[in-house]
Amino acid sequence: MSVDVRIATREDMAAILSIYNQGIEDRIATLEQDLKDMAYMESWFSQHDSRYPVFVANVGPNVVGWADLHPYSHRCAYASVGELSVYVKRSWRGKGVGQALLRQLESHAMEHGFHKLVLATFPFHQAGQGLYRKMGFREVGIFRRHGKLDGQWVDVMWMEKLLV
Repeated sequence: MSVDVRIATREDMAAILSIYNQGIEDRIATLEQDLKDMAYMESWFSQHDSRYPVFVANVGPNVVGWADLHPYSHRCAYASVGELSVYVKRSWRGKGVGQALLRQLESHAMEHGFHKLVLATFPFHQAGQGLYRKMGFREVGIFRRHGKLDGQWVDVMWMEKLLV
């Protein structure tokens, strides 16, 4: 199986939306609880640019995952810190799609002057943590009772990877 990663286009938004909604339904990747629609996706997509892109992973003609880089903070002191998100279609999880997306994000970040990548994950999401650790990320800390998911407080773990 060959996973090809490329910059996403507007034509990919339906597939990205479907995969994102799977992540929302599965309650393992985001504090979002309500499924998103195409209007939401169009607004989200328009916030990305050449420095903060969206990538998709293709196996053949099918989009099986996506990742994006977005600002950690809009303060100038953090201009070289990028926050990322990675989502993989249910049937493709654990098959190298996340690794391919992270490799591309890291390469892009280094080419665009980032010195660090950060992400938030749930402490109970062991598969995600395994991927991030395998790719060189380390746990920074856990915010206790940081957000609510389905009416219950959940902890959020932050991870980082220094690029330079």
